[in-house]
Amino acid sequence: MSEPRQASLRRLRRFEVRPNRELGQNFLIDDNVLGVIERASELDPADVVLEVGGGLGVLSEHLAARVGHLHVVEVDRSLEPALADALAPFGNTTLHLADAVKLDLAALDPVPTKVVANLPYGVAATVLLKSVVELPDAGLWVAMVQREVGERLAAGPGGRTYGASSVLAQLACEVRVLRKVPRTVFHPAPHVDSVLVTMRRTGPAPPEAVRDLVHAGFAHRRKALAGSLALAPGAAPGVRDAARAALEGLGHPADARAERLAPEDWTRLAQALA
Repeated sequence: MSEPRQASLRRLRRFEVRPNRELGQNFLIDDNVLGVIERASELDPADVVLEVGGGLGVLSEHLAARVGHLHVVEVDRSLEPALADALAPFGNTTLHLADAVKLDLAALDPVPTKVVANLPYGVAATVLLKSVVELPDAGLWVAMVQREVGERLAAGPGGRTYGASSVLAQLACEVRVLRKVPRTVFHPAPHVDSVLVTMRRTGPAPPEAVRDLVHAGFAHRRKALAGSLALAPGAAPGVRDAARAALEGLGHPADARAERLAPEDWTRLAQALA
C-alpha cells in the first residue's frame, strides 16, 4: 500500500492515531491550506510563534521552517510521538504537553510575537482571548476556528452574534473573518463549518475590571444591561441606578441592553462606575 502524500495522513497511519472526539480533534490533512495560513500570518524569520493544538504536526513543521522559534502546545500526550517526529528536524522548537487554557503563556521563553493555530473548537475563543491578555508582545493571530466562533469575534454591535467575546477581542484587536474553510481539509471531517480568522493588535488588552464588567453585562442577554450588572455576584449596592445614569451619560437609553454598546463604550462605562 502506497504512503499518503499528506504528512497528517502518513502520521495517522504510522503512529496509529485515533482522533479523540472529546478533545475536538480534527486534524488538518490538506497541505494546500498551509500556504493560505502562511500568507495570512506574514511569517518572518524573526517571529516567535505560539501554536495551540499541534495535533499531528503538519502545521508545526511548516511554521518551524519559517520562523525564529516555535512553541507548540498540545494537551493530548498520545500525540507526542507524532509531534516529536514532525519537530525532530528543527532546533528552534519547544513542545509543551499541557492544557493551553491552564498554561501560563506569559512564562513562555522566548516570548511569542504571533499566534498561529488550528484551534480545538471547544476552547478556541477562550485561548484566543487569554493569549491577548497574557501575550502583550503578540501583534497578530491567525486561527482556524468554528465558523460561529469566528463570526462572533468579528461581530458588530446590535447583531445576534455580538457578545462578550466580540467586545473583548475588539477592544485590543482588529478582527476579520478571512475566508471559509471546507470541511474536507480535516480528518475526521467536522460536523460544523470552519473559518480562518485574523486578529491584529491595535492596543493593549482591556484591564480586568473591564473584562469583568463585560462578562457581567452579557450574562443575562434578555435583561437591560443595568439589571444584568445588578445580578452579578458581589454587585455593589446601587449599581443598577449608577449604570442607568452612566448609560445616559454615554448617549444610550438607561434601559439599553449589552449588545447595543460598542466595544469602546465598555471602557467608558467601567470608568463611570469605578
